[in-house]
Amino acid sequence: MEKVLSDRIYAALEKRSTEFDRVWYTCVKTTKIFCRPICPARTPFAKNVEFLGSPKEAIHAGYRPCKRCKPLDLADHAPDWAIDLRCQVESGGGRKFKDQDLREMGLDPVVVRRIFHKYYGMSFHEFQRAVRMGKALVGLRAGDDAVDAAIKTGYESESGFRAAFEQVIGAKVQVGKDAEPAWARWIETPMGGMVAVASEAGLGLLEFVDRRMLETQFKRYTERTGRRIVPGNHAILDQTVKEMEEYFLGSRRDFEVELDLIGTAFQEQVWRELLTIPYGVVRSYGEQATRIGNPAGVRAVGRANGDNRIAVIVPCHRVIGADGNLTGYGGGLWRKKRLLELEGAISPPLL
Repeated sequence: MEKVLSDRIYAALEKRSTEFDRVWYTCVKTTKIFCRPICPARTPFAKNVEFLGSPKEAIHAGYRPCKRCKPLDLADHAPDWAIDLRCQVESGGGRKFKDQDLREMGLDPVVVRRIFHKYYGMSFHEFQRAVRMGKALVGLRAGDDAVDAAIKTGYESESGFRAAFEQVIGAKVQVGKDAEPAWARWIETPMGGMVAVASEAGLGLLEFVDRRMLETQFKRYTERTGRRIVPGNHAILDQTVKEMEEYFLGSRRDFEVELDLIGTAFQEQVWRELLTIPYGVVRSYGEQATRIGNPAGVRAVGRANGDNRIAVIVPCHRVIGADGNLTGYGGGLWRKKRLLELEGAISPPLL
């Protein structure tokens, strides 16, 4: 976020102004709590604050909702059963509630989804994923002292943090004793937080933290490489951060970071073809299928695109439908649209 905007939001926060209420959320780094700008709690120091654009972003970043201003409540009061269900998820324990679990509790999954959307701005399962991801990735935002930072922000022990991290990352998948680790790091971008994973072989994963398939992608990476993912830093990650910053500033069109493309032979063929699409250019799935010598494999190409684990750098966002529609994108269609607008492949709407 630009400092000018951040300063303006902070000034409104000091005055308890409603100017940015429900537009930006105040995230306090020292307490790991996020609030509405009108929260009656004591104003935190500016150096300890960051502003995020939605409760989902704040939860993914490891923040807990304030009990005074209740930033998750998008209406007056959620039903008691919804509040209780939310509290069960927030309290931890590692349980993943499935639709059948909800039915056994006497709740209709369709109603649960609708109520959570109404009051919390996301479905129940999206909320569960956000909480799990936030707890697992909180340390990644702290840099080299990830475990210590995680303990300071609410984990009672290193093993508690590791358990939360491993539950999402999939580090418990069987790996060789002498396997080289892969290092994971949180990356801030104008389109939301991302997680990057790299090893000596190169960048193997780069995904938006709110992607629905993120946990699955972590596990697939671990299974295919035999590498245990741990929080930390690596030269490949430093280079990734630098190149991503340049890309979003508009000063970089081609990425140079070493990639570790790991998939089936067909997936890797599709992903390497994606790398040939120039900046600012879009192709259809049919064109991509023809270019790899399989014109009848449009659906297979689409599936391989969806399995791409290195967002933005392996530009699956540059592939669109034959009719010009943007079609699906793991990071959300709104991101695909903004990425293509950034690259000049499509024009932004007139204001």
